[in-house]
Amino acid sequence: MPDTPAFLAKRLRSEGEKMTAFFTGLDDAAWAQTVYTEGSEWTVRNVLSHFVTSERAFLKLFPKIVDGEEGVAEDFDVDRYNARQQEKTEALSPQELLVQFQDVRAKMAAWVETLDIADLEKEGRHPFLKETRIAEMIKLVYRHNQIHYRDIRKSNN
Repeated sequence: MPDTPAFLAKRLRSEGEKMTAFFTGLDDAAWAQTVYTEGSEWTVRNVLSHFVTSERAFLKLFPKIVDGEEGVAEDFDVDRYNARQQEKTEALSPQELLVQFQDVRAKMAAWVETLDIADLEKEGRHPFLKETRIAEMIKLVYRHNQIHYRDIRKSNN
């Protein structure tokens, strides 16, 4: 199916529902499960925090790109950004983060629905993908969740 705002919004919602169901089913021990050990250690809770903070940032970045701005600076340091965001959310419980995830995902899907096909073709600089189209940036939002979900599942084996 070709990229359309309606299709992308539907995928954002369906993947968001899958992530919500997964996180809702976790017990206290699962939230503390280590997922990543490179650099700073990240638990399952840290991954959910990462979903919230990155998507919140994208809700600011993507509209700017659609409006003609370049995107993130060429020297943007995604690791440093992620570390700062973890510090900012360290006092939030997993349940608070889950509510924030649901809220930010609903806002992202609603914003995507306001776009037209021409908007999806606009290009800018993404923190990870670098120069690319808005459509690809939006797809990475839900693919990003899938990648980390796979890593969480691997860490439990």
